[in-house]
Amino acid sequence: MNTNSNLNIVKNSPFGKELTETQCKTLAAIIEVRNLKPGEVLISENRIDHSLYVLISGKLSVIKGAGSHQEEQLHVLTAGELTGTRGFIDGKNPSATLRALTNTQLFCIEQSKFEKLISSEPAIVYQVMRAIVSDIHGIVQNMNNSHIELSNYINGQHGRY
Repeated sequence: MNTNSNLNIVKNSPFGKELTETQCKTLAAIIEVRNLKPGEVLISENRIDHSLYVLISGKLSVIKGAGSHQEEQLHVLTAGELTGTRGFIDGKNPSATLRALTNTQLFCIEQSKFEKLISSEPAIVYQVMRAIVSDIHGIVQNMNNSHIELSNYINGQHGRY
């Protein structure tokens, strides 16, 4: 992809909302755009990956126990969602496999390239990390809401069930 394409991709990502044009250009210079075909694996459970991924289009299945007889789909990621935060931030192995359900386009930021921005572009690093925290906060909030609904269902509360 060319620089202008990468710039537009960054501008339209969750990071673009918080960054200036110049900051988007700087971030665009370190991203790599990838295309996956249906069934192709992006990240394997328990295999180290230090990149942050942002879906541009398509769908990724989040799978626990991929390839086993107890394979279970936990979630489906769609355009605009982030993944790979665990390995990107703290170097931990992914807890699930990510497999493309459809033709999928995404971009990745390698941890080593991103860390080089800490001293030269701290505002970019701050805004990207802020977007990651916001994304994780949204996931936790959705989990809490699901827990409340399940609890209400089990206990037969609030007359909705």
